[in-house]
Amino acid sequence: MPRIPYLPADLADPAELVAAIRRRRGGDLLKLDRMLLYSPEFAAGWNALLGAVRARLQLDARLRELAICAVARLNHAPYEFEQHAPEFLAAGGPQRQLDALDDVEAAARDEAAFDARERAVLRLTLGMTRDVTPSEQDFATAAALFPRQELVELVGVVASYNMVSRFLVALGVHSEVDEAG
Repeated sequence: MPRIPYLPADLADPAELVAAIRRRRGGDLLKLDRMLLYSPEFAAGWNALLGAVRARLQLDARLRELAICAVARLNHAPYEFEQHAPEFLAAGGPQRQLDALDDVEAAARDEAAFDARERAVLRLTLGMTRDVTPSEQDFATAAALFPRQELVELVGVVASYNMVSRFLVALGVHSEVDEAG
């Protein structure tokens, strides 16, 4: 149950912003959007930032979604995981990797299931999510494996989705599937 009631699914105002969010979402407002729209200015900024993160980065989509799914697991944000697990699979990520994220720390060490770049993504995500600052070793490993633009984008993805998960968890935004509203 959300801590604040969701705005209606058929919300129409502010018209330009609602239309932009619906376009990005393929027509529907998610529960997340219906919470964000309590503050149109905040929702507009969120839509612009997350629209860029999701669609306009150089970082490989599979690695982006791996980081997002790891953040969701680490922050106990099932809604975020529910939204991004299908995106990870659609980007070519295998189900066995998704399943391994039940223990992100173990996954970050699993050389059989994850290649060096994937493990670097997971270690950077662990450090940023748990401690804010990743270790020098984990950052250096990622810096050696990713061009600077992709490294900056990876850090931005992890930071952005930590914001998302904290918003979702704090406001009690839950599954699109199981809950009415």
